[in-house]
Amino acid sequence: MAESNTMTDELRDQLPDDLNAVDHVGAYDFPDNSRRRIPGVLYAFLAIFCVIVWKIADNNESALINKGLLFAAVLLAVMAIITITSGWRMTMNESEALVVATRTAGFAVGHASAQQVWRGIRSKPTWRIFCYSTEDPPLQQALVLIDAVDGHVVECLVEKNPEAEMPSVNTEER
Repeated sequence: MAESNTMTDELRDQLPDDLNAVDHVGAYDFPDNSRRRIPGVLYAFLAIFCVIVWKIADNNESALINKGLLFAAVLLAVMAIITITSGWRMTMNESEALVVATRTAGFAVGHASAQQVWRGIRSKPTWRIFCYSTEDPPLQQALVLIDAVDGHVVECLVEKNPEAEMPSVNTEER
């Protein structure tokens, strides 16, 4: 029984060093979406390979290769087109997006957070920036969507912070 406890103590899951956010020092770089083109090219090569194999087997009247391979080639070609065309190159990083959001919000920004999201059928990368004003508690908040490809502001929503307007709840016992 003692041996099984020592065995489980030795085998523990650990995060790789590059994913450990606690010990990470320095800026984090979001990966560029243009990497999506790599699997798109692989899909295209597989589609071409399927068509070549189908054509060779069709000429030899093979019993093992049928039109299902041609159907797979069409599906792979469609996926290649979608994947390659959605491999947008990002020209704006999160720091630049935070600067644009601060200018767009129309108030002095205190706390803010940036999140990379995708919009549309071709998954265009967009920065979603949520900003609070500098007061304590913040009186205003804003949500700014910024296109990560060309840097234009897609949408900006500014409102009073509903949490700052809530009356304090009296918790005294009666």
